[in-house]
Amino acid sequence: MAQALTLAAIEAARDKIGDQVVTTPVHTWRGPQLSNLMGEDTEVILKLELFQHTGTFKARGALVNLLSLSDAQLAKGVTAVSAGNHAIATAFAARQSGASAKVVMMKGANPFRVAQCEAYGGEIVFADDVHQAFDTVKQIEKEEGRTFVHPFEGELTALGTATLGLEFAHQAPALDALIVPIGGGGLCAGVASAFKLAQPTCQIYGVEPEGADSMLRSFRAGSPQTIEKVRTIADSLGAPYALPYSFALCQQNVDEIVLVDDDALRRAMGLLFSEMKLAVEPAGAAATAALTGPLRERLQGKRVGVIICGANIDFATFMAQALFETA
Repeated sequence: MAQALTLAAIEAARDKIGDQVVTTPVHTWRGPQLSNLMGEDTEVILKLELFQHTGTFKARGALVNLLSLSDAQLAKGVTAVSAGNHAIATAFAARQSGASAKVVMMKGANPFRVAQCEAYGGEIVFADDVHQAFDTVKQIEKEEGRTFVHPFEGELTALGTATLGLEFAHQAPALDALIVPIGGGGLCAGVASAFKLAQPTCQIYGVEPEGADSMLRSFRAGSPQTIEKVRTIADSLGAPYALPYSFALCQQNVDEIVLVDDDALRRAMGLLFSEMKLAVEPAGAAATAALTGPLRERLQGKRVGVIICGANIDFATFMAQALFETA
């Protein structure tokens, strides 16, 4: 069993990354569309992590990892594998730390994310799919001596995401429930750990796309599981498998995992844009999709935290994916 994170360790991680990350704002969502869905007495508090450096929460974990490396390791550089957001964050953290980053992305990666990664100085190698990408990054690590910064596994990554959780717990006290997106589980592992320390009575719900449900399968099996193929528009949540450390922290701290389909993600994207004026990627809309979908009835009348985890999407892709409900 993975050793639980402590408040002292999370606070030390936050001190370490310092002003290299933003304390992102929270906002209480009020609007007629949300009221029609959830009722007037439901209080929804958004954690706007899309306003973090690099556009997602990923900068936190990447920085904690990079700032833990020796001078010799930094000199050899780092490598990573990503649908885009972790690649961008690793390039950002490497630049902040004076290191080079060579990252592996899928050939179908959003051009906007590719450009963002390059803007932070990242060197990109493309792979045909996520499984080949992990093989490629292992080869780079072995041949070039670069340190692999995992997109979701490990204590350092969890400590990074836990800084988000502790921050939100302080900004939004006494939540009845918190909804956290799950890809590989790195975000949820840290956030859920922090919340159970700071607000132990808060119910933690994880949400995965139906086409990338490795953590739910792992919960049901009692051990990390692999999926055959990722089938979702939420590529940022498209981890091909769960891994022991993040799985264990999620298992210890997450009360339930729910699934949403791609149409629910599309509708949530449209809702967030129409009512909150936020143009988010599908992963950034996942918690909202869970709130207004499978968790709708049980969270009505509750005080609910929703993490908007990222918005690295270009306008054309956003307009092609978002669904706007008409009256």
